[in-house]
Amino acid sequence: MKSFAGPALFLDRSDINTDEIIPAKYLTEITKQDLRPYILEDLKLPGFDPKGEKTSSARVIVSRANFGCGSSREHAPWVFEVNDINVVIAESFARIFRQNMFNCGMAAIELPKEGLDLLFGYAGCEDAAIAVDIEAQKITANGGGKQHVLSFEISPFDKALVLAGGWVDYADSKY
Repeated sequence: MKSFAGPALFLDRSDINTDEIIPAKYLTEITKQDLRPYILEDLKLPGFDPKGEKTSSARVIVSRANFGCGSSREHAPWVFEVNDINVVIAESFARIFRQNMFNCGMAAIELPKEGLDLLFGYAGCEDAAIAVDIEAQKITANGGGKQHVLSFEISPFDKALVLAGGWVDYADSKY
């Protein structure tokens, strides 16, 4: 089973689109692994370095509303998956990006603004880490000597997709 925990990368902006997640010029790559070095290459945020340690060590992304908007492509979740990022937490997601995450056995967790603001309170902590318990529908944030636990909602079907490892594994177990 995939890990849904680890160091958090905080991307404090709404409307991060799929071209910023993985630039279109790399969509001709042959394997998912070939996408790995190009994660978030075109994302422009003050102080953000797509090749930096915070990006390469991240296992969870926290962002704002409408994450994954733009072109509908599986490459956006794939580039996260091959970089061992299996959870994105945001206020909302573009519909197709969200479903592509679940189809790949990854978690796209929606939280209200208040919950996201609480998580963004950890952005300045060098040791900020987040763990997501899909079964219990709980998020545990740690860093700077503090801890918070938040609940989230996920549909039974999306939960089943994540727990199975994605759509293909789910279908194999059911049909």
